[in-house]
Parts: sequence; structure tokens; C-alpha cells
Amino acid sequence: MPYDGKILSRAMARFDEDKQRRARQFRERQQQLFAREPELADIDRRLRGTMSQIIAKALKGGQDPVPAIHAIRDENLALQRRREELLAALGYPADYLEEKPRCARCGDAGFLPDGSMCACLRSYYAREQIAELSHMLDIGSQSFDTFRLDYYSTDRGGLPRSPREAAQRNLEICQSFARDFRPGKQNLLLFGAPGLGKTFLSACIARVVSEDGFSVVYDTAGHIFSQFEAAKFRRDDVDEPDESVERCMACDLLILDDLGTEMTTAFVQSALYQLLNGRLLAGKSTIISTNLDPDQIGRRYSAQIMSRLEGEFELLPFIGQDIRLLKREQQR
Repeated sequence: MPYDGKILSRAMARFDEDKQRRARQFRERQQQLFAREPELADIDRRLRGTMSQIIAKALKGGQDPVPAIHAIRDENLALQRRREELLAALGYPADYLEEKPRCARCGDAGFLPDGSMCACLRSYYAREQIAELSHMLDIGSQSFDTFRLDYYSTDRGGLPRSPREAAQRNLEICQSFARDFRPGKQNLLLFGAPGLGKTFLSACIARVVSEDGFSVVYDTAGHIFSQFEAAKFRRDDVDEPDESVERCMACDLLILDDLGTEMTTAFVQSALYQLLNGRLLAGKSTIISTNLDPDQIGRRYSAQIMSRLEGEFELLPFIGQDIRLLKREQQR
């Protein structure tokens, strides 16, 4: 799974801080016990010294080290039994003075032997990613549970679905998308007038998918294409992939908001097609949110782009009255 370098760096810093904090807490706990029962400190010192004794006996030339090693082993076991007795007398379990890693899978290294990231470090990455997304999306207060259908009218007005029926369907599809997310499994095109819940449901998806350990990038179309254009000029001087472009191309889920608000130049047409097509070929998922309907999208963008959207994206229409205006009216 691809990870954003900056977010990963912050996640690893938090991971190391917590590991160091646990080590300090262990040492403090150890010293407090040693102060209460000095014999525990003596046992700890002697146990740490047995390994050097074993090595010294094994390296001593001309003598059989096995009898000495067996004697040291017996002494070690006796010391461990005495430590358990002292701990029990103080009301502590036998392993209270053993410094154990929090994660049994990776030993608090953060990575597994095959080089993949362990779930323990992925949880730190997820928290940092959610914090990053929160700068642009109201992830903290927006969840599927707080999505209110009562703001949508039940009047069909001659349409196949009422605004509430459409919203109910959109909610169920977005919940399923987030719950069963796998990169490349599904793509969504959310379209409709402003204030109908497109960004709200996008934020809900971003939160759930992030918490499940997948990489998520949210950005507006205008900002993404300006980054792509800047990267195009930088490539004349630097023969390396641009980090901002790679971030959008490689993430498990890209949420492209406000498509259609950007200046639709020939470069933007090309960049959008490369973004969509590249992510489809790489098996990555994309959510697009726009105020344009499919007919308007078809008139504004190339036939190639429209073909990708119609063939590879599930279209979710949002209809009804602007919910933000309804909320303001209710607050008066």
C-alpha cells in the first residue's frame, strides 16, 4: 500500500515517542519497586550479569564450559524463582518487571520481517491521515450516523425518486463503499447542486477508509490541476517524479472535490484524463464530486473522459433544496 511520506514521517515520530514514553514508565516502575524491595534490584543486577558469565566461561581456553554454564543456569533459575516470590509478596504478577513490547507481531519495530508495515504503526498512520484530512474536511463531526435524511423532501415532483429516496440510496451506497473498501473495487461520481451532502458523505467515506488503514487523499480539482501544472514545469529541471503528483496517483482512494470549478484548459483536460486513466489502470479507487450533471460534464470535458466516467464510475445524483439554507432558516 502506498503511503504519503510526510504523513508517515509524523506517524513514525508519534510511534517512537509513545515507545520511549512506555520505556520511561517501565524504568520508573522498576525503580519504585527496587526502592521498596532492594533485593529485587540485587536480583536484577545478578541476572543481567549471568549472560556475560556464560560468554566468559565459553571462551575460556582449555576448559570444558558446559558444567560452569549449567551451574550458572541453575543459579539464574533460582534467582527468577526468588524474584517471583518477592513480587507475589508485594502483590504483583511474576512478569511485572519484564519489559514486554506492546505489539507481539513486530516487537514494537513498526514493520514486519517481510518489510510490510505492521498494524500497530498503521493505526498511527491512520490517525495522522485523519488529522491531515480534517484540515479540509469536517471529519470530526461528520459521520454516517449523523447524516440526516429528514432534510430531504419526500415529494417526487414527477421524478423517479424523491430527494429523500435519492439521499437514502446514496447513503447506502456510500456506506457500502466505505465498509467494504478495496482499492480499485469501485469508483463514485457524486453530482448535484451545492449543499446537498456530497462533501459530507465524502468526508464520512474518508474517515472510515482511513481508520481501516488505507491511504486517502482529498483535494479540490483546481488545486490538484495547479499542482500538476507546476510539476510539468519542474520536470524540465528535475528528472524525478513530483511528490504532489505521485501522492494523487498512488493513494488507495482519491477524493476529487469540486470538479468543474477549475479553468478547463487543454492542459486540464489532459491532466484529468491521465489522472483517471492512470488510477484505473493501477487498480486505485476515485470519488469525484461535482455541481455539474452528466450532460454538463459531457459538454465540458472530452469524450475520453466521459467514457471513463460512464464506464467505470457509479453515478449518484443529489437532488433537493440546499441543506445549509434549510438549517439557517430553522435556526432563525
